[in-house]
Amino acid sequence: MTHVLFVCLGNICRSPMAEAVFRHLVEKEGLADQISIDSCGIGGWHAGERPHNGTQKVLTQKGISHDTLRARQIKRQDFSDYDYIVCMDEENLSELNRMAPSGKKVYRLLDFAPDAMEQNVEDPYYTGRFEYVYELVQAGCQGLLDEIKAKKG
Repeated sequence: MTHVLFVCLGNICRSPMAEAVFRHLVEKEGLADQISIDSCGIGGWHAGERPHNGTQKVLTQKGISHDTLRARQIKRQDFSDYDYIVCMDEENLSELNRMAPSGKKVYRLLDFAPDAMEQNVEDPYYTGRFEYVYELVQAGCQGLLDEIKAKKG
């Protein structure tokens, strides 16, 4: 089983979007029994809340389920429980690398989207650009799934 954790600042916009999109892709490939998926935030301000309305709206428009998603804060145990800890931007990466045990690799989502014109997934909480963020998340999630499939053979 491969365990994937998506992380953003508060776990209400980008990381739950990535969790839902990635789960959708994994289920379409028939790999749900081989890949577990979750998301969390660096901060706990929104713990227990549903995703932001903008995230819910774009996921609903794309036919992607999000009803069970609830925000939570990252825990130290997550660093040992997950094979891929995938964050959204340089700020998240710096914070996670500070928290991570020595030698634990943390990735940015767009590291898996080599054709993306961006390195960071902007925070639509501040920009309102949920559709654009969806496009970035979709590209990164597809690239991550392709890498996991290639590694598993």
